[in-house]
Amino acid sequence: MIDSAADGGDLLITDIGQLVDPGEGAFSAPLEIVTDAFVWIREGRVVAAGPMSDLPGDAAGTQALSAGGRVALPGLVDSHTHAVFGATREHEFEQRLAGASYQEIAEQGGGIGFSVLDLHARSEDDLVHLSRPRLAASARFGVTTVEVKSGYGLATEQELKMLRVVARLATEPELPRLVPTFLGAHAVPVEFAADRAAFVRLVVDEMLPAVAAERLAEFCDVFCDQGAFTRDEAETILRRAAELGFGLKIHADEFVPLGGTQLAVELGAASVDHLVAVDDAGIAALAESDTVATLLPGTSFFLRLDRHAPARALADRGANVALATDFNPGSSMTQNLLLMVAFGCCLLGLTVGEALRAVTRGGALALRRMDRGILMPGAVGDVALFEVPDYRHLAYHYGMSHCVVTIKGGEVIWRRAGGGSRFPT
Repeated sequence: MIDSAADGGDLLITDIGQLVDPGEGAFSAPLEIVTDAFVWIREGRVVAAGPMSDLPGDAAGTQALSAGGRVALPGLVDSHTHAVFGATREHEFEQRLAGASYQEIAEQGGGIGFSVLDLHARSEDDLVHLSRPRLAASARFGVTTVEVKSGYGLATEQELKMLRVVARLATEPELPRLVPTFLGAHAVPVEFAADRAAFVRLVVDEMLPAVAAERLAEFCDVFCDQGAFTRDEAETILRRAAELGFGLKIHADEFVPLGGTQLAVELGAASVDHLVAVDDAGIAALAESDTVATLLPGTSFFLRLDRHAPARALADRGANVALATDFNPGSSMTQNLLLMVAFGCCLLGLTVGEALRAVTRGGALALRRMDRGILMPGAVGDVALFEVPDYRHLAYHYGMSHCVVTIKGGEVIWRRAGGGSRFPT
């Protein structure tokens, strides 16, 4: 599965104040910080990175970009979004402020159901037009890879429509790299409320084969939680997805622990996401596996939940952790992945280094992308430059973008207006 338009730029980034590389070590290992550094990218891949004193002589002649003392990180990875949708749901935000819960809004026809009805009325072209600027906005925060789920279709042709939108946008070089995920089992449609088994059969027998035939998604996801799908239903769908060659993901344990985390580990899923209500058994299972715990603190914040995912416990037990925005119109209306870094520290108890690893290497592992989230030779040439005096300001001075240049495969895909002549247009 190719997750973006081809890129292969040559670029030498010099005069980096702090080069921050998460490396390939354990989640809680210290970040590697190199001062007065460079990154050399050739044909879209990192050739070398390190102190300016070690700059290879044969890098001369490569197009150069001076970082001007700024902080450089690998391009950030947002490993959980629902970025393709139609109408926004600010009316539900007001309902929540008045005391309504996520479940109550859904029972009244809102939530996912509202977005499903809206999406059915929209054309593919309309969704491309609406989604393009949303994904472009991610690049302004230094994001170079975005996972995008379907799940507002809940019918075969509508799910295919969503994934075709992602495929079209993935060819646009100015956008981040896109990783498509099929989430046909996002909710049980109203018309199947009296026969849930029939909808599960529809997902297994019709939707999944149709998505596989068009090669429109790399992963299959299921929402396994109270009010969504049971553990047994999720297992039925995911086992069929695995037979068809999909990687696996699960939304699980957001509200009630139903065993979705343990199922994810059992099936070798790339990630299990949300985990606000994960229990000790789920934490233990993750600690002994390669499945990434993808935490979405923006969602628990936005829904005004009384608790957040136990990131500290997961990290202390040795689990791999990612942080993502869960960008969607109902429960986390933001593309600001750097805000999730601050939330990861202040709400979830992570260190700055852990939170930054969670939006770089952690996010990459959650998407099984071993060639990103790091700045080692052979990695994709994705780099973000930030206007901060020290990398810790990315969490400390929260709510700001700080990003001045975003580079994908050696090509600049976004730069802040007025960023100075040092930065190419």
